Amino acid sequence: MASIKYNPNGQKGKITYNSDIVSGIAVLSLRETEGIELVPSKNHGIKICFEKEGVFVDISVIAYYGYKVPELAFRIQQNIKQMVESMTKYKIAKVDVHITSVIFPAPKTQPIAETSAEQVANV
Repeated sequence: MASIKYNPNGQKGKITYNSDIVSGIAVLSLRETEGIELVPSKNHGIKICFEKEGVFVDISVIAYYGYKVPELAFRIQQNIKQMVESMTKYKIAKVDVHITSVIFPAPKTQPIAETSAEQVANV
């Protein structure tokens, strides 16, 4: 668990964010994005790396069938960038989005019709 120090404009004192906080903000933004589901893992498919250029985020999600993947990826990038930058004042350098799979709707099955003796006789 790493702590990242943020010292805006050379002010005295430091604001320290735990990297898990930034990851939590990313999870919140993903849950607000329609058409996707989080990867069922301990880190929810999120990897965060802090560099001099800014925060690098690597996201893996599951998409629902019927949504356009490029539009989903763009919305994910925009949501994460907006939420992390507004809540922490970190700058997002890059958000990579990986669609790991697609959830297809359950096939509609028709119930098996009960055949009566009268229907069989008429055939």
